[in-house]
Amino acid sequence: MNRAFMRAPYDHFNTNYLQMKIVYNPSQETWNQLVSRPTVDVAKMDELVRGIFSEVKLKGDIAIKKYTRYFDRVEPKQLLVQHEEFAKAELLVNDKLKAAIKVAAANIEAFHVSQKINSSVIETTPGVKCWQKPSPIEKVGLYIPGGTAPLFSTVLMLALPARIAGCKEVILCTPPSVDGTIHPAILYAAKISGVTSVYKVGGIQAIAAMTLGTKTIPAVYKIFGPGNQYVTAAKLEAFRYGIAIDLPAGPSEVMVVADEIANPSFVAADLLSQAEHGPDSQVMLITWIDGLIDKVVSEIEHQIETLPRKDIARAALENSSFIKIRTKEEAIACINSYAPEHLILSVTDEDFFCDRIVNAGSVFVGNYSPESAGDYASGTNHTLPTSGYARMYSGVSIDSFTKKISFQRIAKDGLSQLAPVIMAMAREEKLEAHRRAVEIRVLNQ
Repeated sequence: MNRAFMRAPYDHFNTNYLQMKIVYNPSQETWNQLVSRPTVDVAKMDELVRGIFSEVKLKGDIAIKKYTRYFDRVEPKQLLVQHEEFAKAELLVNDKLKAAIKVAAANIEAFHVSQKINSSVIETTPGVKCWQKPSPIEKVGLYIPGGTAPLFSTVLMLALPARIAGCKEVILCTPPSVDGTIHPAILYAAKISGVTSVYKVGGIQAIAAMTLGTKTIPAVYKIFGPGNQYVTAAKLEAFRYGIAIDLPAGPSEVMVVADEIANPSFVAADLLSQAEHGPDSQVMLITWIDGLIDKVVSEIEHQIETLPRKDIARAALENSSFIKIRTKEEAIACINSYAPEHLILSVTDEDFFCDRIVNAGSVFVGNYSPESAGDYASGTNHTLPTSGYARMYSGVSIDSFTKKISFQRIAKDGLSQLAPVIMAMAREEKLEAHRRAVEIRVLNQ
């Protein structure tokens, strides 16, 4: 059964209508349709993106300033944020927020330091020793959106792992406000996280600058960070230029799986916390408990009215589905099929779910693990795969800022043992020079 909820069951409220799909006991064959994401046609933006990239390539900083003036309605005197601007920003951030940022930074650093692994030397065959060494990406670029929600928390999530990994140059681009300044919390977070330099540029032109380099803004080897559909299209264009990107990014999403222990008010709050990100965000509720969906919808009706971004949240709910299924086994199948960016488990049998989840960006276990904790301060990274990419991508970690170099040292005796294997394989592949490179060493021992 599939019904679009239009407020009819809740006539005792005098609020605006909510729209979302509420589905009861769907067949597994219909799941893909029920949990389909909002689509963005990136191809339609290609002409604009490629035009800006071409102009930045030809004109550098002149093009950057032109598009900053056009899109952000401001032309900063200097693209590079100066020392005195950092000092002023630090004064503008209140002590309570500074303390909060420092606690979050400490937790994020502790979690990411734990990811450092010392590789050991393995002797694969007597006389043949192999090992790996992680090596930091020397130059990385971070993109931090500004606008109505300046994401200073993302500065911590990206800059701290970069510093821990040992990246030598960490630049940050973020759009300026109409007065030509950067949100002070962004600059404060950048300062305490080890960012090398910050530039007042956003959007497509920021990604183009970090891809191509200008007189002021250096080119980097890999670009990180969220953004709107234009930034996403620009990152894909950067990839075509040979610049690595963190992961494919789409609208934010959360799936809540809940049973009889779930608190409907908590669930509603979690769904709304993700819905307020943007009108193209998606929130999902999966349960096998009778009556829970109606309780959660009722709570959403109450809570949404006091949200400053309630219109955005309402729009996001139109992309969303609340699904009543039959069993918790079906819930596992639905989770792994959808591969959510964020997954909240408000369930009795936590181990049952944790042991069987294979596709998710980040999992929040228990009634007191809101997704907001991971967004800010628990320590895990909030830069995560969306749009189903959790099937094959991980979220940002220390590994995102490093590449691994393999080494091998082969003794004479070790090569003698491997020689027949190597030469037989090379001969079969008809690569005679490969075979001879081994043979010449064996014959001259």
